[in-house]
Amino acid sequence: MIVTPMSRPTHEEVLRVEDRSCGLIGFIAVHSTQLGPAAGGLRMRPYDSEEAALEDVLRLSRGMTFKNAAADLPLGGGKAVIIGDPKAKTGAQLRAFARAIDGLAGRYWTAEDMGMSPADMATMATVTPFVAGLPDGEFASGDPSPITARGIFQAIRTTARFRFGSPVLAGRHVAVQGLGHVGWHLCKLLRAGGARLSVADIDPERAGWAGQSFGATVVNADRILEVEADILAPCAIGGVLNADTIPALRVQAVAGGANNQLARAEDGAALHARGILYAPDYVANAGGIINVATEILRIRDRQGFVSDKLAALDETLEAIFKRATERGVGPDRVADETVAAKMQRLRAA
Repeated sequence: MIVTPMSRPTHEEVLRVEDRSCGLIGFIAVHSTQLGPAAGGLRMRPYDSEEAALEDVLRLSRGMTFKNAAADLPLGGGKAVIIGDPKAKTGAQLRAFARAIDGLAGRYWTAEDMGMSPADMATMATVTPFVAGLPDGEFASGDPSPITARGIFQAIRTTARFRFGSPVLAGRHVAVQGLGHVGWHLCKLLRAGGARLSVADIDPERAGWAGQSFGATVVNADRILEVEADILAPCAIGGVLNADTIPALRVQAVAGGANNQLARAEDGAALHARGILYAPDYVANAGGIINVATEILRIRDRQGFVSDKLAALDETLEAIFKRATERGVGPDRVADETVAAKMQRLRAA
């Protein structure tokens, strides 16, 4: 196995990981350990190139720093990616990547993300202790997706209250992009709350199944961002809110589970200019890392910890919306400033 350090001024540590014996190529990015050991999931996708994978892991790891800080967790930000089809992953690849993580000696903890499962984390845990999201064990937190969805559902209710005057979702139309673990669990909660759903996924069979399960309108994956609805919930890949898509949006608010929804910083201002209320993604979707944190931090009262942190996170989102409204700026700007100020105070201390 070849582990190659890569210098990036924005990050504390970036590694390229390759093991030719099992066809493994991936990256580990540690953005910050200022608040504690870096924590963030391992993602596996068939990236078009190494450059695309590297760009993704750099953006995702930075987002984890902001997400953990927003959730008031004693954790820094990191992320890892493997290039490849998750349906074709092998135990040898997982164990090889786990050896690279182990080499960081606890500076980075990984967990389940897109293309990974609790069973995959268990395989990696045979090689390194710096893995969370395990299915079994004294502090095992399991699949974080239901908790992530729970936090997003709360964020959607808070967003609805600020945009429409009430958190009640009965009769509200929500367009959900992406029906992976998080998107699927979110649809369950939205449907139980009385929302009317339009759904889309790159897997037509899964989209059709969601249509039957939730009484949802199935939309082509390339058209979901143009659906006329009350709220858009992006729950797939990042960068979906950009100069091309924002002018075509026909919603009054955006609150979803995807990381890095804004392709560029200025896209938040573009949403604000159109009068579309945006729930900053790293605040709305922090439920998963809160769940994983119980394992990393060895929290015995997991349910109590998660409930308290989710409630505090909802208060944070509410405060962000209020300050943004008072200042006449986008919530993403206020969220970034809030986290940056917190990091600066800690750095000075």
